[in-house]
Amino acid sequence: MNAVQQTSVFLENKSGRLAEVTQIIAEAGINLIALSIAETSDFGILRFICDQPDKAAQVLREAGFSVGETEVLAVQVPHQPGGLAEVVGLIKPLGINIEYLYAFAGRTGQQAVVVLRPENGRNQEVAGVLQQAGYVLLTPEQAYDF
Repeated sequence: MNAVQQTSVFLENKSGRLAEVTQIIAEAGINLIALSIAETSDFGILRFICDQPDKAAQVLREAGFSVGETEVLAVQVPHQPGGLAEVVGLIKPLGINIEYLYAFAGRTGQQAVVVLRPENGRNQEVAGVLQQAGYVLLTPEQAYDF
């Protein structure tokens, strides 16, 4: 199974916190590939894929941020109507909840990548079903350079 490392950062919901995180990442020479923000009225969770996840976690921790690292799946799908529907349709019969997902398009625009986190660490089960159906799960190196 190919799992990609995702970095998660707990952010207070106040002006400038996202700018601070992205500035730290930029100054460290780290390239953001994809990101997602989930928020409540008091805090947010920034989740992202970058080209140097270990370094990103280190520099953000050194700056005082609460950082987590999670293995997620990065599935290459055709960048066309129904691409996502087919992927989640393959997962549905497994009865596995998808905790969250986000997507980004590749440089060519022909392919997109869906980043997803199945519940309870069931990455391997979901990966097997997707690979059996012919989907490509990106290696970390492929995802960081997509």
